[in-house]
Amino acid sequence: MTDINTRFRGLLQRPYEPTFVPKNNGQLYYDVPDSYLTDHYRPFGAALQNRFSTNAQTRIPLPNITAPDLAYADVVGRRGGFSVFQPMHQRVASQLIELFLNQPNPDTLSAMAVYARDRINGPLFQYALSVALMHRTDTRDVEIPSFLELFPDRYVDPGVFPQLREEGALVDQSDRRAIEIPMNFTASDRVDEQRLGYWREDIGVNLHHWHWHLVYPARGPDRIVRKDRRGELFYYMHQQTMARYNIERYANGLPKVVAFRNLREAIPEAYFPKITRSSDGRSYPARHPNEIIRDLRRVEDGVIVSIADMEMWTSRIFEAIDNGYAQSSNDQRVPLDNDNGIDLLGNIVEASSLSVNLQYYGDLHNNGHNILGYIHDPDNSFLEGFGVVGDNTTAMRDPVFYRWHQHIDDIFVRHKQRLPAYTGQQLAFNDVAVDNFEVQLNKANAPMNILLTFWQRSQVNLGTGLDFGPEGNLFATFTHIQHAPFNYRIRVNNRSGNTRRGTVRIFFGPKANERGQTLPFRDQRRLMVELDKFTVSLNAGANTIVRRSDQSSVTIPYERTFRNVSASSGTRNEAFQFCNCGWPNHMLLPKGSPDGLEYDFFVMVTDFTQDRVEDFDENVNCNDAHSFCGLRDRRYPDARSMGYPFDRFTAGTIGSLLDFTKPYVNMRVTPVKIRFTNTVIARS
Repeated sequence: MTDINTRFRGLLQRPYEPTFVPKNNGQLYYDVPDSYLTDHYRPFGAALQNRFSTNAQTRIPLPNITAPDLAYADVVGRRGGFSVFQPMHQRVASQLIELFLNQPNPDTLSAMAVYARDRINGPLFQYALSVALMHRTDTRDVEIPSFLELFPDRYVDPGVFPQLREEGALVDQSDRRAIEIPMNFTASDRVDEQRLGYWREDIGVNLHHWHWHLVYPARGPDRIVRKDRRGELFYYMHQQTMARYNIERYANGLPKVVAFRNLREAIPEAYFPKITRSSDGRSYPARHPNEIIRDLRRVEDGVIVSIADMEMWTSRIFEAIDNGYAQSSNDQRVPLDNDNGIDLLGNIVEASSLSVNLQYYGDLHNNGHNILGYIHDPDNSFLEGFGVVGDNTTAMRDPVFYRWHQHIDDIFVRHKQRLPAYTGQQLAFNDVAVDNFEVQLNKANAPMNILLTFWQRSQVNLGTGLDFGPEGNLFATFTHIQHAPFNYRIRVNNRSGNTRRGTVRIFFGPKANERGQTLPFRDQRRLMVELDKFTVSLNAGANTIVRRSDQSSVTIPYERTFRNVSASSGTRNEAFQFCNCGWPNHMLLPKGSPDGLEYDFFVMVTDFTQDRVEDFDENVNCNDAHSFCGLRDRRYPDARSMGYPFDRFTAGTIGSLLDFTKPYVNMRVTPVKIRFTNTVIARS
């Protein structure tokens, strides 16, 4: 019997090669009945079987099925673009996901997937099947390839692909060289925003954004959208992304992002993505300097939205925040000024299908991506597709993504400032004191509180994403920021006389802006970034806690960000499951500076009895990046608000982080320097 991973693995490789072409380097063959073949290939069914089925080691038989009506999917062109931000595309994806979820077993699911695969848009198929596989109990452990593995054209300079094809066609697999993906290929150093090119265009960051939206789709069958605190997670994941991006800007001498709140102003930032969809040879369009958005009337794409609509939805959301309640679709008042308000507001703003009143509050976040993504051709006069910001797999490459999400974050802040400041009782942990807090590199005699960053050159295998390309591995190298691994060392004194459980919360934030001016706490608080959160058992008296940086509750390791499913074994491998959601570990720290840029590292120990939702083991399965991604099929594992204790405003008398921590012995702040070395080190 064919392993379930093998059964689905081939369907998620080389997405535009017909299914009857062998997969897994020619070793996997689907016995596709003639009735499955498209009209073009059906007359050649017998000849195709004779040509392609002879050398495969594994054959997967497919049963005869009643062909589904997939006409609804025709609105997304077979080789065109697919975007989870567009209403028409969302509806099609939702129907397709429902079709896959409703299949009675993996065999019929794979048969239905084979039939659909060669008839519908490639990224649409990948998205719908991946979401279904993740959310079915009988396929939840199937290894989902990363989008890089399936569609490398989204992340790689197109000049790399001819070199890969040449290498694959002419050189034996054992002798093939890796082709280098150039850094900063989208703009010159004369463009200030290009100082952040390495961050915005980091492959791992963009894969994180793609995978998070796989786990938390905004639209679709209710059983996959309705997850614990998903609206709050939408807020928090993007808020933390914005905080990280602004910190990185400071490190590169750039000011904080200016929110794109006035939709009628010109956008000075340009972006020329220089990436090409291999499916149709079309490049993602550029956005020129000082372009202005206009009403969007893409009738053929089903995307019709005006600037006035966007302004009206924003005004209504502000009204709900300021009133402290939203108006539901059945005309009920839904309170917002409580712990659950941020979750409701997250679903309203995004807007997910869980919005309390989608018709009234509209589709603000998604249509922001659409109206910006079509800024170059808002009425389809020139038959151009959407730009990178209109595609969740590429949106984070564009500077305007961060301007839009700064505005989205400001909306959430408007809500948060209505909530009362945390009380001393909510912040203290009686009889538990943090006596010392330091960080240290993982090497002998390393100085305390100095961390190192550098460039690292790594390899990825792009072979499974090259349709009709040569068999075997095709490696490319890319350069990304990396940090030397380090430990947190925390000394905690439990004065209660009894063993107590606590939650350790570690954050960091910038001390100064891009000009070296000290940030007041009201500004620093919004830029505090969560590094880790974990549970500890505190014995009576002194306790020493040592925690590795790679154990972070926010990140996943390099091997899971850049996983290669086709190269993994056919057996069940927990490292490749649903749990590939998480911030890339190589981006845990900001770049810093050559002289060492100083940051405030903060630790807090809170009372686990106040934090507990249900027990879980962060070392089991996919629980490790729970701060950003939650837990599969379980409640979010922290009763506190996401971002606690920095998510709420504080009294005006608190001018600094030290002022904030001074009354509480369960908190401690340590200044830490992050020193950047401008050298490239190959990944071992």
